[in-house]
Amino acid sequence: MAKPEDLVEIIKKASELKATDIHISAHAKPKVRINGELVDLKDYDILKPKDAQILCYGVMTEAQRKTLELNMDVDFSFSINGLARIRANVYIERGMVTGAFRFIPFEIPPIETLGLPQSVIDLTDYNKGLVLVTGATGSGKSTTIASMIDKINRERNVHIITLEDPIEYVYRHRRSLVNQREIGSDVRGFSNALKNILRQDPDVIVVGEMRDLETIKLALTVAETGHLVFATLHTNSAPETIDRIVDVFPPAQQNQIRTQLSVVLRGIITQVLVKRKDGTGRVLACEVLIPNPAIRNLIRENKTPQIYSIMQTGQAETGMVTLNQSLARLYSEDIIDYQSALNAAVDKKLMKKELDRLVKRRM
Repeated sequence: MAKPEDLVEIIKKASELKATDIHISAHAKPKVRINGELVDLKDYDILKPKDAQILCYGVMTEAQRKTLELNMDVDFSFSINGLARIRANVYIERGMVTGAFRFIPFEIPPIETLGLPQSVIDLTDYNKGLVLVTGATGSGKSTTIASMIDKINRERNVHIITLEDPIEYVYRHRRSLVNQREIGSDVRGFSNALKNILRQDPDVIVVGEMRDLETIKLALTVAETGHLVFATLHTNSAPETIDRIVDVFPPAQQNQIRTQLSVVLRGIITQVLVKRKDGTGRVLACEVLIPNPAIRNLIRENKTPQIYSIMQTGQAETGMVTLNQSLARLYSEDIIDYQSALNAAVDKKLMKKELDRLVKRRM
């Protein structure tokens, strides 16, 4: 029979293996994700339903258990002194308690170490506007935003408020004052928090995720009224991000939203983590849109498919880069292999054409 403290041992072993995630499921061995792949944790037996519940419940408060029983899943985070900080989602699967646990470093990595273009780092210098970091789950969005906020925290005398579900990286007050609010514990929801946030005298605001119309509408308004807003979305390209935001609204409001977005948008960073060719981990590939007058005009006129052509030619001017360009650079520098680059691309047909061109150049 498992003991509650056994999860700490599992976390310790996963940390030694440099895993990013741990999965606890009934009728399976504990699994860990290493370099993007899920593998069994050795020396552990297949978990019975009761074992999985004991392991998950061992790191949950009574309030979190009640939330799980009520909503069938619960997000939370916790720390193990000297070992790790963990973001958790515990959920019900076929009537059994199941858990997904992600490692969060105690120290926020300096933004200069993430492999991001200088144009992304420069976004932290703005006083107002909207910066969006997008990508699939596990693409490093939280780390990028944390590093951007940490840079502001170290360099500027401002008030930063974060709205997170749950709180992941923990900031220390440096030159800035940083207040972190957790959805469910400190505030009911993102839109509830944004409705009253201007009364709290913020300069910089982080919205953990723009999930619904009300949250998106309020985030745009706050950015328009002279605040710097960072937010995340689960989208796979810069043009898709723009369309996703606009499409949330009823047709009668979409022209107004396009106009508003064209004014407040400062940048979109779309991320994907790709396995390194030498097997030593994963590397960041990213698409960066920095709106210039031509792009702002395309957003207003609902011509987002034309944005890519401007991005492809705007690299020298503003530091823009498409995902295919980023992947091609990593391939040409022998950091990732052909298949990994192709798998990570959104437009695989164009990516294949570019990769084949690079292959011929090598011959």
